Amino acid sequence: MEFIRHDVCQPLHVEVDEVWNLACPASPVHYQHDPVATTKTSVIGAINLLGLAKRLKCPIFQASTSEVYGDPFVHPQPESYWGNVNPVGIRSCYDEGKRCAETLFFDYHRQHGLDIKVARIFNTYGPRMNERDGRVVSNFIVQALRGEDITIYGDGQQTRSFCYVDDLVDGFLALMDAGPDVHGPVNLGNPNEFTIRELAERVLAKVGGRSRLVKLPLPQDDPMQRQPDISLARERLGWEPRIQLDEGLDRTIAYFRDVIDQAASRSAMR
Repeated sequence: MEFIRHDVCQPLHVEVDEVWNLACPASPVHYQHDPVATTKTSVIGAINLLGLAKRLKCPIFQASTSEVYGDPFVHPQPESYWGNVNPVGIRSCYDEGKRCAETLFFDYHRQHGLDIKVARIFNTYGPRMNERDGRVVSNFIVQALRGEDITIYGDGQQTRSFCYVDDLVDGFLALMDAGPDVHGPVNLGNPNEFTIRELAERVLAKVGGRSRLVKLPLPQDDPMQRQPDISLARERLGWEPRIQLDEGLDRTIAYFRDVIDQAASRSAMR
């Protein structure tokens, strides 16, 4: 196995059996830092990797996102729903970049017969997330472990469906191994829906401590509901998540506790 550090916005010349395109920051904190680069990563990166797969005549996987549904009017969201996305908002660099990437994938499939696999990923969490990732699960856990206030945007009644990383990876593999007639898009996520306030309260109950819930203004275009319809994944991939929120939170909290304890030990030794 060989690891190469490469910018997907530049053409890539390698010999491989499969192409997996997971390139793009997925946290609003990170993808809004340089929105032009985010759009380029999704669009130019897709073009370059589709060109690679076309030359090699190999399957190619696209990590798309539930953000293509925007702030949805349909609930839960099936793959047939076209979405409600603001094309000029602060989130559109990511939302529209991923939507355009899907367009490119399906046009390469129709025009060049490319074997594509498109997964729409719903909120994913688990060990090895960056403690400064900026997404809600890692934010709440790190804040609680450090005894800081837990920041909730809006009234906390917006909902999300949280998928543990191991389940998501199993879904990736099932989609890539599916027959040549299965291209997607396929929703991959846990259909159990929770309010953000419920998530914060579960984290607090597990971590303990004296952290308070503090409300901040809701960011622009933040979706109010997010829940996948995974009927297609069940039917075509034989896939559904196995690890539910309480177990996944326990594993993730244990990981971040170790990270924070190790950082404190290193600091004490200086």
